[in-house]
Amino acid sequence: MTEPSRLIVGISGASGVVYGIRLLETLKSLPVEAHLVMTKAAELTLAHETDLKAAQVRALADVTYPIADVGAAISSGSFRTLGMVVAPCSVRSMSEIATGVTSNLLTRAADVTLKERRRLILMLRETPLHTGHLRSMLALSEMGAVIAPPVPGFYARPRNLEAMVDQTVGRVLDLFELDSGKVSRWGGGKTAKRLRQVD
Repeated sequence: MTEPSRLIVGISGASGVVYGIRLLETLKSLPVEAHLVMTKAAELTLAHETDLKAAQVRALADVTYPIADVGAAISSGSFRTLGMVVAPCSVRSMSEIATGVTSNLLTRAADVTLKERRRLILMLRETPLHTGHLRSMLALSEMGAVIAPPVPGFYARPRNLEAMVDQTVGRVLDLFELDSGKVSRWGGGKTAKRLRQVD
């Protein structure tokens, strides 16, 4: 029997919880199981930045796990996944992952993703960055993680905030070879011509 494709989604307490929510919503239309773990701080951020309840966000995933359940399926390398996205990723979560000293299921699952040489995407939401942050980012990159801050691509001329979020989430899913159908792709042609006209 063929196992389903699975993607772990971690939502930490950084600002930008909309990225994790939109990622889960987008995965609904793709042939991938979403396995969600949220930190307690993420639930606090959710209350500040949206009108959603944590239960509503969990309902977007196929499988959810309590943050303290370090014995959950996603904490084991034998549980096969495509990898993991932490959206958004706080500096605290990033730092734990960088050191391998994990304190909860989100950072444990990320550590397992790295040790199994699966793709780990960290949508780091913090600025400005000091040298310690940059060193942690370098260490993670050397371990194989992809640091992907949610930086908007203005060449696509996003109409609104939702379009900007969709573009960023779509580009993250591209890293797993999953096409969301919502990415404005650069290919020369009309986009390049339009940009030349602006210049």
